[in-house]
Amino acid sequence: MTVATVEDLKSLFTDIAEAMAREKDRLCELDGVIGDADHGIAMELGFAAAAKAVSELDETADPTLVFNTAAKSFLNAVGASSGPLYATALMRAGASAKGKTSLNDDDMVEIVAAFAKGIQDRGKAEVGEKTMVDAWAPAAAACRSAREQGQPLAACLTAALEAAKVGAEATKDMIAAKGRSSRLGDRALGHMDPGAASAVVVISCLHAHFSP
Repeated sequence: MTVATVEDLKSLFTDIAEAMAREKDRLCELDGVIGDADHGIAMELGFAAAAKAVSELDETADPTLVFNTAAKSFLNAVGASSGPLYATALMRAGASAKGKTSLNDDDMVEIVAAFAKGIQDRGKAEVGEKTMVDAWAPAAAACRSAREQGQPLAACLTAALEAAKVGAEATKDMIAAKGRSSRLGDRALGHMDPGAASAVVVISCLHAHFSP
């Protein structure tokens, strides 16, 4: 059974921030085809701000405070559409962890579900509309399904990551229904949604951090 402490969550945010810095150019390149080429910058700025803010929390912090602090910092750093989406996801994660001092396997699976639901609710997007929901929603479903079958957290996150990758890849064959890329119509075909690509980065970090 996993026990995710506040220190685990702090280091997770550092991992995500470092991953976004590495992936920034690729994400901007993806966004340049169907958007305004700044998605990688937004994600790097947002998670760097979140990682810095949570690293400064003292030993009295609980998981909810970590997620809420990350949400506020992300939103302050990112004015683009991904700001409110990830801020909502992080706030939902904080609500899911309410009253807990650490998080077990079931709690972490619910954190993934809260992330996906927050993004979906805030963006009002459905699977198949060429958004980050196409990675997050199947990832959360696969994660929960694996847990319901009695799998440990590492296996649940493996299932989540595989589903996210498949979902992100599928966005290449979709015509966007939301955002700036929706204006492109058929011209968006063949290109992966940058939000789905960055979702895979976040889920990859979760998987790497909580897999033995």
